[in-house]
Amino acid sequence: ATVFHPTQMAWARAALAFLLAVAFVGISEASTARPVLLRQGKSEPATLRLRGGGIPFNPMTFVKKCLGQTAGPKIIIAGAPASGKGTQCEYITKQYGVVHISTGDALREQVREGTELGKMAEKFMSKGDLVPDSVIIGIVKARLAKPDCRSKGWLLDGFPRTKGQAEAMVEEGIKADKCIFLQVPDKVLIERCEGRRTDPETGAIYHLKFNPPPEDAEVRRRLVHRSDDTRQAMVKRLEQYHKNVGAIRDYYKDISKDIDGEQDKSKVAEAVRTFIDL
Repeated sequence: ATVFHPTQMAWARAALAFLLAVAFVGISEASTARPVLLRQGKSEPATLRLRGGGIPFNPMTFVKKCLGQTAGPKIIIAGAPASGKGTQCEYITKQYGVVHISTGDALREQVREGTELGKMAEKFMSKGDLVPDSVIIGIVKARLAKPDCRSKGWLLDGFPRTKGQAEAMVEEGIKADKCIFLQVPDKVLIERCEGRRTDPETGAIYHLKFNPPPEDAEVRRRLVHRSDDTRQAMVKRLEQYHKNVGAIRDYYKDISKDIDGEQDKSKVAEAVRTFIDL
């Protein structure tokens, strides 16, 4: 059975209070329910604060979309490239049994299955263009609607990346319980990437200093240094990350925590687990 957090029920009661008026008078949700909720939120912030974002633009639509949500943990993990998200995602999925969702994997799955969303995404990808947020959000929503996510909960890896994506998620009824930000200094991130090597045959990732590859001449010979792991590429990637992360941090401030990702990975995992279990 679906279990709702008290704040979800508060929003449901507040939004449904306007349902009949909106339906019979024929005016929009945005011009009726939302302004009232904005005013109400100022006087009762503890009761009406929406977990995982701001007040939805269309409250009634939002409530309807929330009705199908799972009771499992719903977690977002964010961090710059090489901040350790992959390692922590492994720990989280093992500890809580949630489904690990990468937007890249979800996108490729839609393309492979030949869905309408996949075909739309493929048109942009074939031209070398970025897939627009509207398509990405649709793909994420479709993946989270699958039975495994609905029954187990989910872990969104590095998404949303922008405030616009975060707002679109809320409008689609996609709400997180916790948002984790892994904090690592840029100079450490660059060092991690410069020494990173990938085995194209096994997919294993090593680091020349922190996690050396095995003493096998054949394995070492085939290791590659990805083009996006070079110093020049990393500087650009970090600039893009820092450009957007502030807005994401503000958007999820009520459900988020910064965790030191420079410490030993087991200590990072312990801090992550403590926060999720709060």
